[in-house]
Amino acid sequence: MPDSGDTSLVEYECHDFIATITLNRPDKLNAVNDDMVRQLSAALKRFDVDDEARVAILCGSGRAFSSGADVHQRQLRSRAEFARHGGAQAQDASSHDLFLHAVNWKPVMAAPHGYVLGLALGLVLESDMIVAEEGTQFQVTETPRGLSGAKYWALLNFRGAGAFATDVSLTGRFFTAEEALAAGVIDRVAPHGTYMEVARELAAAVAKNPPLGVRSTVRARRWYLERLSREVLLQVNLAKLHLTEDFAESARAFAEKRPAGPFKGR
Repeated sequence: MPDSGDTSLVEYECHDFIATITLNRPDKLNAVNDDMVRQLSAALKRFDVDDEARVAILCGSGRAFSSGADVHQRQLRSRAEFARHGGAQAQDASSHDLFLHAVNWKPVMAAPHGYVLGLALGLVLESDMIVAEEGTQFQVTETPRGLSGAKYWALLNFRGAGAFATDVSLTGRFFTAEEALAAGVIDRVAPHGTYMEVARELAAAVAKNPPLGVRSTVRARRWYLERLSREVLLQVNLAKLHLTEDFAESARAFAEKRPAGPFKGR
């Protein structure tokens, strides 16, 4: 069920030119529902026009950055809802282009900890820089749930991950912050309990530079990211895997807390 409209699912604050945008649904491991996407979009737009903010840090409250899409809301929609939305996400609550509509093109740094699954992995990989707490667990959850891992494969390759990208996208296995650092996917791994401190130090190093030059680099990076995202989403959407029997079985199994399968390839 959607959260109450007066609940702040995303918090925003700014100090010393650094904005902090916090996913705030800790009782659900920051599972992303439509309302959270809408509030995250608003927070990113606020950051974009905030004269006091030069860099943003995107993080999560509680035990994890985010467990990904809210399966109960998004992946258990009726077939009619899937057809109407063209997928699991409501048309006004899509996470696919949150970083691609800006005016000032300021850098966003992700600071994940705990778990970063599925949709949340996309948010992290689309961010301009990444500082993760040691031991953080990442996963392309779409693969074991009967959906396409192509977006994450493309984003990992965008960061130069090569064979590692194919490995984690086809197996759907968990991988650690340390593995991601070794593959060149993230910028820093911070000791336990210090990831926000390390993220702020890196953000401050960016913020001290003349802002227009920084934004020019971000804009160029996002231009290539938008082109990549548009191409891979076209292929994913054409497959319509959200309408398959295998996906429905996987979503039901997740909700019922049982092993999924057998899968039928249809």
